[in-house]
Amino acid sequence: MKRTLFLTLALLPALAFPQGKIWTLDDCVEYALGHNPKRIQQEAQNKIYRQNQVEAVGGFLPSLNAESSLSMNFGRGVDPETNTYISTNALGNSYSISSSMLLFDGLVQVYRVKVANINRLKGQEELREIQDRMTFELMEIFFTVLYYQGTVELAQQQLDESVQNLQKFQRMEELGLTSLPDLNEIQAKEAEDRFLLTRQTNLYNLEIMRLKAKMNFPPDEELAVSAYDSSLRILPQTENPHVIYQQALRSLPQVSIANQSLKVSELEYKMAVGRIFPTLGLGAGYSTGFSRLMDDSPYISFQEQLRMRQGQYVGIQLSIPVFNRFTRASEVKRGKQQLVIARSQHEEMLRQVYNDIEQTVADVNGLVDEYAQAQKKTAAMQSAHQTNLRKYEEGLIDAITLSTSANRLLNARVEEIYTNLKYQLKYKLLQYYKGE
Repeated sequence: MKRTLFLTLALLPALAFPQGKIWTLDDCVEYALGHNPKRIQQEAQNKIYRQNQVEAVGGFLPSLNAESSLSMNFGRGVDPETNTYISTNALGNSYSISSSMLLFDGLVQVYRVKVANINRLKGQEELREIQDRMTFELMEIFFTVLYYQGTVELAQQQLDESVQNLQKFQRMEELGLTSLPDLNEIQAKEAEDRFLLTRQTNLYNLEIMRLKAKMNFPPDEELAVSAYDSSLRILPQTENPHVIYQQALRSLPQVSIANQSLKVSELEYKMAVGRIFPTLGLGAGYSTGFSRLMDDSPYISFQEQLRMRQGQYVGIQLSIPVFNRFTRASEVKRGKQQLVIARSQHEEMLRQVYNDIEQTVADVNGLVDEYAQAQKKTAAMQSAHQTNLRKYEEGLIDAITLSTSANRLLNARVEEIYTNLKYQLKYKLLQYYKGE
């Protein structure tokens, strides 16, 4: 039994993360959202918001309290039956029920319910914003991983080419077909490419570590992401930024949060004004009791005393704030200025959203042209490098020129990958602004 349990526990990591699993962007996002501590914290905060709403609604309901007391008097005291002083020990027992209800408080309680309701809705949008922010931050790291994955592949290809050239020129040097300085240059190029592969591999591993940290992924587990895909169609964006902005106003959680925060500021200002008004409340209660002297003298029975001592009351309470050491006036003035700040922040946020959308549209269209030029540059560099290889074999150029040609081709390929991935990132951000 113990052996079976041990084997089961040992196999749990393998069951959770199957060997050889290739993680796509969607897989990483789903895992990250399920293990995001900020999401857990916000969900707990949303439960607090719901309880605040329940409490605010309960402010309209009457309160009900029941009390009971038992007392023993020793020495000189008041006889509860004759209301005269006596020197005999006595036992007293009382019961009461009271209820009160707010009738009017300058609509403060109404505004408090509205604030609680808005905060509950805002909490839902805050949770969505946390998820969206996490998704985009993880997407940036994921694309960086793909970028270094591509550079590692290109560095490996260049190293393979350098190794082949080195082997070829070693044979040529043995046959006297090339000089020793040229062979040394090829050896230096092979060492340079080997160093480049090592550096790009290290950068790739560092980005994998960043991706694991963002996902809260077990650091000792292997994380293999899907390969870079260059088949994505890259098209210009034809929609007007203003049209996308109107879509964003209806879909972005940060816009909804800003709108709700402004409403809360407006309601809090109204609450401050409402506290200047008088408050009116209604109260009612019932009480009874029992008492006896502890000297073995006769006393009225418990049930009869409860009946005889019954008392009820109903009352209305009016409280008028006359002077509160400038507290109420300060609350009103402070709330008014906070409302001014909230409106300014709301307008600033909306302008920033529009600027971000306008910049993203410009980036997408600019990257379309950059990627087209990068493809042409890569094709031209590829053709030029093949020509330089033939020229070097014919002795028309030296090894330094050939090395420079190989490096130019590598840089062109890297720029093509970088431009493609940057376009994908900006394009997905633009789709997010559209509500997708």
